[in-house]
Amino acid sequence: MRNQLIKPCAIALAVTSALCQQAYANEAEEVKIARQQTTNSVNVEPEAKEDVEQIIVTGSRLKRDSFSVTTPLVTMDKAAIDDSGFTNLSEVLVDSMPALSQSLGNNNSQSNISNTGLSTIQLRDLGANRTLTLIDGRRVVSNSYSGNYVSLNTIPTGMVERVEIISGGASATYGADAVAGVVNIITQSKKEGAEFQAKAGRTDEGGGKTFTIDASYGTSYAEDRGYMYVSANWDRDFGISYYDRKRAQIEADIFYDEDNLCNGVNTTTGDQCMRDTTRAEWRDRSDGTLGGVFLESSKYDTQYWYDGTTLRDDWKGNEEIYGIHSAQYVMLNVPSDNFSLALKTDFDITDSTTAYAQVQYSRSGSFNDKSPEDESESDGVAYHDPISGEVIEISPGYIPIDNPYVPQAIANDATYKNRIYWDRRFGEVGNISTDNDRKTIRAWAGLQGTMFDDMWDWDVSVGYGEYKQKQIRANELSVVRLQQALDAEKLDDGTIQCADSDARDEGCVAINLFGEGSITPEMADWIRSTPVIDTTNKQLTLMGYISGDLFELPAGYVSSVFGGEYRRESQDLALSEDMRTGGITFNLVPEFYGEVNVVEAFAEFGIPLLKDVDFAKSLTAETSLRLSNYDIGDIGTVASYKLGFFWQPTDDFALRANYARAQRAPTITELLSPERGDYDSYDDICDKVTATSDDTGHDKCRLDPKIAALIAEDSSFEFEDENRGYSPAAGNLNLKEETADTYTFGMTFTPSYLDGFQLAVDYYDIAIEDAIGEVSNENIMRQCYASNAEYGEANPYCNAITRNDEGQITKILQREYNLDEIRTRGYDLVAQYGFDINEYGKIDLKLDYTHVIEHSQTFLGEDGEIVTSDFAGYGRGKDKASLSLAWSNEDFRVRWSTHFKGSFGEDQELDTEYKDLIAENAKECAKASDDCISNPEPLAYQAFGSYIKHNLTASYNMELDNKSDLRLSAGINNVFDNNGAFFPHGKGNFNPDWGGGKGRYFFVSAKYNF
Repeated sequence: MRNQLIKPCAIALAVTSALCQQAYANEAEEVKIARQQTTNSVNVEPEAKEDVEQIIVTGSRLKRDSFSVTTPLVTMDKAAIDDSGFTNLSEVLVDSMPALSQSLGNNNSQSNISNTGLSTIQLRDLGANRTLTLIDGRRVVSNSYSGNYVSLNTIPTGMVERVEIISGGASATYGADAVAGVVNIITQSKKEGAEFQAKAGRTDEGGGKTFTIDASYGTSYAEDRGYMYVSANWDRDFGISYYDRKRAQIEADIFYDEDNLCNGVNTTTGDQCMRDTTRAEWRDRSDGTLGGVFLESSKYDTQYWYDGTTLRDDWKGNEEIYGIHSAQYVMLNVPSDNFSLALKTDFDITDSTTAYAQVQYSRSGSFNDKSPEDESESDGVAYHDPISGEVIEISPGYIPIDNPYVPQAIANDATYKNRIYWDRRFGEVGNISTDNDRKTIRAWAGLQGTMFDDMWDWDVSVGYGEYKQKQIRANELSVVRLQQALDAEKLDDGTIQCADSDARDEGCVAINLFGEGSITPEMADWIRSTPVIDTTNKQLTLMGYISGDLFELPAGYVSSVFGGEYRRESQDLALSEDMRTGGITFNLVPEFYGEVNVVEAFAEFGIPLLKDVDFAKSLTAETSLRLSNYDIGDIGTVASYKLGFFWQPTDDFALRANYARAQRAPTITELLSPERGDYDSYDDICDKVTATSDDTGHDKCRLDPKIAALIAEDSSFEFEDENRGYSPAAGNLNLKEETADTYTFGMTFTPSYLDGFQLAVDYYDIAIEDAIGEVSNENIMRQCYASNAEYGEANPYCNAITRNDEGQITKILQREYNLDEIRTRGYDLVAQYGFDINEYGKIDLKLDYTHVIEHSQTFLGEDGEIVTSDFAGYGRGKDKASLSLAWSNEDFRVRWSTHFKGSFGEDQELDTEYKDLIAENAKECAKASDDCISNPEPLAYQAFGSYIKHNLTASYNMELDNKSDLRLSAGINNVFDNNGAFFPHGKGNFNPDWGGGKGRYFFVSAKYNF
C-alpha cells in the first residue's frame, strides 16, 4: 500500500509545482447555487483587487468566487433554515439537501444506548465517520466515543449564517474523515444589534411538542476596531411515545413462511398466512410478564404463569393472548433538551493584524425510558471471572425446586424434577432508563493579517475542544446477585435467607419471583445495578497557513496556500465498578484510553490556463496536497491530493472535472476498543437443522460440537433458532487507513437569454479501498457454514461465533477490518430560477435532486472468493429530491416545499433468501413433486413505493417605531399528513426516513430585532 502511494504522490507534487489558480472575488451574500460557475474575473490589476472582498469557500483555502469551484458545492442560507420550522439543524439539512441523510437522531437512536440524543448527518450514506463536519472551516471535537461524530444540536441555530456542503473527497484540504465530503457550518460575523426569537410546535396527532428560544447580540466596539457576537439557544423536544400513535399499537410479527411460501404473521392462534388474517388478529407478544412464566418449554404441556397475583396453568399456546407487547415501552421519538452558548470576537490590533477568538459551550441531555428488564434462567451476560481473570458468560440459572418461595402447585408438579424454568419482567426494580448528559466546549483563538505589501494573507491559531458525557443506566440487574438471591433457604423460624453465607455478609436478600409485586423493595435493591459510563474526548489543534498570489500568467494571477497543522486527540472511557466487573444485564463496555497525534503539511495551488480564446472563455485548474503523519497503529505517513479543472467555453456554459485521493485514519475506538456489547438482530443459518436437513449450510452446522451433541442425543431433534442477537463489536490495532478515490464530472448552464436561471448537473464516483467496517452477521455465518472454506478453528469467521450447550448462538463477534471496497456512484442535479413579477414581488424556484447508481460493499471471503453486495435501492431509495417555491413581496415571504424519496426494497438479505426459496420451489415443481407450491406469494412489506411530503411556511415582517422590527412566522410541515406505508421494520411501524410517525406538524415563530 505504501509503495502504491509513491508514484501518485510524485505526480501530484509535479503537478502541484506547475499549477496554480487565480484568486476569485465575490460577495458571500450573492451565493445561491454554489454548484454553478460564472465567468471568472482574470487579469485584474493588484490595485483593483483591493476594492473587492475576497472570500474563502468550503473545499479550499484559496480565495475565490464561490461559483468558481471544480467540485459540487451547495449552500443553504439563514432564510431557508428559518422557514423549515425544525428546531434541530440536522433535520433542516436532511429535509432540504438530498445528498444528506440522517445518521443519528431522536427517531432512530432508541436502541443506540451511548448515542441516544445525538444529531448527526452523513453524505452519500457513507456514514458520519466519513463526513467531516466543520464549524467556520475548523475541525472540532467529537461528541461520541463511537466515532468522529459532531452532533449538530451542540451548535446554536441562531448563530448559523449559512451551511456549505461539498461532496467528494476533501482530505487534501481538511485532513482525514472528509472521504464523502464536508459540511461546513458558517456562523454570523457581521450582524449588528440584538435579536430574540421564540418558536413552538406540535404534531397534529398528539405528542411531538417542541420549543425553542434563540437570543443573539452583535456589536462593534473600540471605534469599530473590534466586533463581538454572542448567541444563546435552548430547545426542547418532548418526544413521541408509543401511546401517541395508533399505528404503533398494531402488533406485527411478520415473516416469510418457508413451508407454505406465503407471508406469515403471528396471531392469537399461532403462525398463519397473512392472507387468512386481519390486523386485529396480529400479535407480537413476549413471555416476559410482570408476574413470571414458569416451565415454558416445548417438552411440557402444563406451563404456569401469573395473572396478577393468581397462579394459572394455561400458558401453553396462549403467549400471544396473555403476553406483553414489549414495543409499548419504546419511544418513537426520544425526548431531548439542549442548551448552547457561543461568543466570538475579533479585534484589529493594527491595520494589518487582527486577533480573533470564539468559544462555544453546549449542554445537551436525553432521557430514554424503556422496559423493565426481562430476564430468564438462561439469558447470558459477560462477566470478568475474578479467579481466572477471563471474560466468561454467566446466566441467572434455574430456580431450585426446593426454593422456599416456590408455590405448592409447582413444587408438586413432578415435571419439574430439581429445577424450574422461568421468564420474568422485573417491574418492581423499575423501568430501565438511559440518562445521557453531555457537555461540550469548543474554543479557538488566533491572529491573522497581511504581509508583503498586503499581497499575502497569514493565519495562525490554536484550538481546543473537550467533550464530556455521563451516561447513567438505571434499573439494570446484577446477574451475580440474582444468582445468589435465587439460592434461598428457609430457617426453622420461617425466615427465608440467601443460602450463601458470604453473600449474606454482603447483604444478600433472597428473592421471590412468583407473582406481580412479589419482589419487595429490599429484594429489588439487592439485585438493582446502576452502571455509569464517563466519556471524555479532547482535541488540541495548532494550525497556520499563508495564502497569496505567486506571480501573474497571461490568463491571470496564480494563487497558493502553504500551511501546517498539529492535532492531538484523546479518548478516555471510565466506568463504574459494576461495569468493570460485568455480570450485569447491561452491555459490557470496557474501560480504555487512547491518544493519537497527527502532524500535517499542506499546499494548494492553481492556474488559469486559458483566457478569452477560441472555445475557452476560461480554463482553470486546481491542485492540492496534504501529507499526514500518524503515531498510532500501522498508519504512518499518508498522502491526500486533488486535481481539478474548470472549462468555460462560453459565458453560458461550463464543464468541470475533479479527481481527489482522500484518506480516513481509523478512529481511536476502531483501533483500540476491547470487546464491547451490542445487539443486532440476525437469523441463525442453522435454524431448522436436523440429522438429514439439506438447507444451505446445514452440512457444516452438524459439525458444530453443540449441535452435533443434541442430534446424537435425539435423532429426531430439530434445532429452533432462539438467539438474542448479541453481537459485540471490537477494535483492531492492525487497521490501516482507508483510501478513497473520488471522481466528479459536471456541467453548469446559465443562459444569458433566461436571466435568473441556473442549472448544474454532476456525476460522482467514490471508491473506498481498505474500507474500515464490520462483516455483517449474515456474511460471518455464511463464511463459516456456507462457503468453500474449511469449518473449524482455522476459519476466523467460525471463531467469531459462540454457541451454548443448547446450540443457540450467544455471541457473534464483529471486529473491525479493512474490507476490500465500498463504492458509491450517482449524479446530482440542481436548478434554480428567480425572477421579478413587477409590483407583485419576486419568485424563487429551486430543485435539488440526487440519484444513486451503485452503493456496494466488497470483501474477500475466507474461501478466496470475492463477496459483493450492492445495497443501492435497499433501505433507502435511489432517488431523492427537494423542490421549493418561494414568493416574497416587501415584508411578506411564503415558501412551499416538496420533498420526494424514491421507492426501495427493505432488506437485501430477505430478498436473497426469498429468491433462493422460489428457485428451490421451481425445481420441486419441475419434478411434479408434492412439495411444489403452485402460487408462491411475493414478499410482503419488502417493496415500498415513493414518499412525498409538502411543507408550507409564511412570514410577515413589521417595522416598529423604535427602529426595531418583528417577524411573525407560521407553518405546516407535512401538510397532507403523509406517514408513509405501514412499515413493520421500524419503531412504531413507521419508517424513520419518512418522519418516524411525526406526521403533520404545526409551528409558530416570533423574531424581534432591535
